[in-house]
Amino acid sequence: MAGYRFDVEKNMKEAININTKLMAGLRNMMELEEVDIATTPKDIVYTEDKMQIYHYKPVVPKPHSIPVLVVYALVNKQYMLDIQESRSVVKKWLEDGLDVYMIDWGYPSSVDKFLDMEDYIDGYLNNAVDFVRERHKLKAINLIGICQGGTMSVIYASLYPEKIKNLITFVMPFDFGIDDGLLMKWSKTMDIDSMVDSEGGLFSGVNMNVGYNMLKPFELSYDKYIYFIDKLDSKEAVSDFVRMETWIYDSPNQAGPMLKSFVKDFYIDNKLIRNEYELGGRKVELKNITMPVLCLLAQKDHLVPPASTRPFVNAVPSKDKELIEYPVGHIGMFVSSRAQNEMAPRVAKWIKARK
Repeated sequence: MAGYRFDVEKNMKEAININTKLMAGLRNMMELEEVDIATTPKDIVYTEDKMQIYHYKPVVPKPHSIPVLVVYALVNKQYMLDIQESRSVVKKWLEDGLDVYMIDWGYPSSVDKFLDMEDYIDGYLNNAVDFVRERHKLKAINLIGICQGGTMSVIYASLYPEKIKNLITFVMPFDFGIDDGLLMKWSKTMDIDSMVDSEGGLFSGVNMNVGYNMLKPFELSYDKYIYFIDKLDSKEAVSDFVRMETWIYDSPNQAGPMLKSFVKDFYIDNKLIRNEYELGGRKVELKNITMPVLCLLAQKDHLVPPASTRPFVNAVPSKDKELIEYPVGHIGMFVSSRAQNEMAPRVAKWIKARK
């Protein structure tokens, strides 16, 4: 081919370099012991069925008087916020003086396959809030909802506004009527009844993960491994990769009625923003959310498009509300350097200013 020159020496050097990295990577993988994940000291202070509540041990003499309860999504594990010591949002919040509690939803099994939205919000979440309130002898506490947990927290704050001092949401889907992103489009056409019923009422976390990988198949199932090969000779990079892969594939099963409701009532019918959603015979009205609100979104989020989150601040009547956007992805909101240096301190400062 005209203009083409095969550079034997260059290609040999590249082949040797790749082989050297692979050998170094093999040594690193063989020497790698169990990676340290979720190392911030904590105690289990409440248990109900599969749910547990962690209380992270304060690191300042007098933490903020109003604790925060973190509500993570059901589809992944909450330790993303404490993935490692050097990238722990929880650790930063503790250092900035917050008193942090967090819900671990556990791993639903066949005995949990009948749990619905009412069980999770009116049951587990309400009991968790009441436990923290009673432990601190407070009428209201701070609630932090993340992703699906943010949607659940909005519903809760509407139904129990007297129990929430401040509401903070991260990367939260709220307006499901948009067509941005494949997840928003696919979910509107899902036969969720058949999908759940075919698995006996408990939807597999493995299958959930397959669906998420299909949203960005090259980046999530191919490119990251090519990038990983280039970093194989770094023990730190190998450990970081294993931590993240551990979290990604640690996907709990989903209770059928809960998953069906979330897809039908929100992704398909978009009831929340329309004030049409009901839980336990009560209407979820956004007008009840008058407490201070802080809403954070990721501008590069492929799971929860920014256009889904932005309408929330205008949909609630709170006079003290703020929307903050960061140029990161869904996970980058919690593990990036920006999360450590900017986001976590800013949220802590916002909370402490509102007693």
